[in-house]
Amino acid sequence: MRRVVLGLVILLAGAVAYGWSGLSSGITVNGQRIDARTLNGELAAISQHLTLQCYVTALSPTNYGVGAGGDTVKATGAAAWTELRVEGVAIDQYVQGHLHYHPSAAALASARASLEGEMTVQAQTNRLTCPGTSARALAEMPAEMRSAEVLAQADSLYLVGKLKKAIPLTVASMRHYYDAHQSSYDTLCVSIALVSPAKVAAFAASQKTGMSVADLARTYSVDPSGQRGGAYGCYPPTDQSYPAVRNDVANGTLDAFPSTPQYINYGGQTYAFYVALTKRTPTRFTLAAPAVLNDLKNLNATAAASVKNTLLYEAAVHVDPAFGRWGLASGGPTVFAPATPAASQVTGTGTLGGGAASYR
Repeated sequence: MRRVVLGLVILLAGAVAYGWSGLSSGITVNGQRIDARTLNGELAAISQHLTLQCYVTALSPTNYGVGAGGDTVKATGAAAWTELRVEGVAIDQYVQGHLHYHPSAAALASARASLEGEMTVQAQTNRLTCPGTSARALAEMPAEMRSAEVLAQADSLYLVGKLKKAIPLTVASMRHYYDAHQSSYDTLCVSIALVSPAKVAAFAASQKTGMSVADLARTYSVDPSGQRGGAYGCYPPTDQSYPAVRNDVANGTLDAFPSTPQYINYGGQTYAFYVALTKRTPTRFTLAAPAVLNDLKNLNATAAASVKNTLLYEAAVHVDPAFGRWGLASGGPTVFAPATPAASQVTGTGTLGGGAASYR
């Protein structure tokens, strides 16, 4: 689980930028270096391949688009990816050096499948419509980048399994958790309303009068489902969209739209998005098992994050200022976006611009 311990073992001595050793030094963690050429190649792949960019954005939401100058990526993207790479190296060092674990070929194959699955779930959770599959995203990575991400995934999975608070991913543990949280795995039927911002006030006023979900959707929704009262479908735990749907209606009341909408981009325009739970039906364990497994993985991720602060300050990390600045934020050590000139100040096709690192 690539996001499980992102930030778990970043291992920093001090929590300030560690200095710099040259224009193309890349990043260094405990003496292990990823050079600038390698990082630039990875950033180029992210910027140029939209499927890869979409799934990387799902793992670490930020702007990975092209920068203002030629052959650049936006500074936010350069910093975010650099942070993920620092964390991945630190994870590998800790697991291999302290736990003496080196994943087998079978473990790496399993980790690749796990990474693809996690990227897919994260894209759905963040409501990203990627132009291809997560398997395609991995295929678009340079070979070294792909190997590094799969290795970090394998080491992350092993590390989480060693945490005392981690829940074993066994059928017995899954069944026990399901029995205690059965309502969290009901099949959910929902209705939606996609409302123009100009009509949100009128929508809210009609809600207060007691207008039904179906009538609100028919009156205000621009989505085709509005013609059938907003009815959008039913989602069992086996559906790929289930985590996102469950999250949308988690705190909702049956047969009622929330008073505060989400705002989403639809057809290039912004709309208020309302989701109402209209029916829930219990689901037997055999069908709910994939969702239970995913939830246990997320709980283990939380357990991993809880030990993060005991490991953050034990190693030297250096980040080339071209890729970002390693420092201390309110949530812990991180890579801040590098300082770059405004896009309006960049007139040529050089290597600065709104992005940090050159691809050349």
